[in-house]
Parts: sequence; C-alpha cells; structure tokens
Amino acid sequence: GAVNSPMVGTAYLSPEPGASPFVERGDQVSEGQTLLIIEAMKTMNPIPAPRGGKVTQILVANGAPVEYGETLIILE
Repeated sequence: GAVNSPMVGTAYLSPEPGASPFVERGDQVSEGQTLLIIEAMKTMNPIPAPRGGKVTQILVANGAPVEYGETLIILE
C-alpha cells in the first residue's frame, strides 16, 4: 500500500503552518482523501489516497524535499 510521489517538490503534511496535519499514523482514510501536499514550481498539489485504508507509516517529514517515485505514506 505504498503511496509514491508523482513529482519532485517539497512535501507539506498540513494545509498551513501551525494547522493540524491532513493525516496521522493510525488514521483511517477513504479513497480520494488528501494525504499531504507537494509544492512544485510554486503550485500546491494535493496528493489523494489511491484507496481507502489505515495509515501505518508516514515516511516523509514536513517541509522535506521529495523525489519522483519516492514512497511518502504506507496504507494498510
């Protein structure tokens, strides 16, 4: 259940500084729910859940650079 990055950019786990994260470890998510945002070329791109499931791992830190194909989140 790996959710991989579709682009190169900067990952953000919450919609704005100081806000609650989109998802946390242990959360149940539904298909299409926003898991995080990747900023690429000044554009904020929401990354949706490809399917429903439980978030078992978040492998990227808030504000961290990500590469194309990098695993961001594991869904069970």
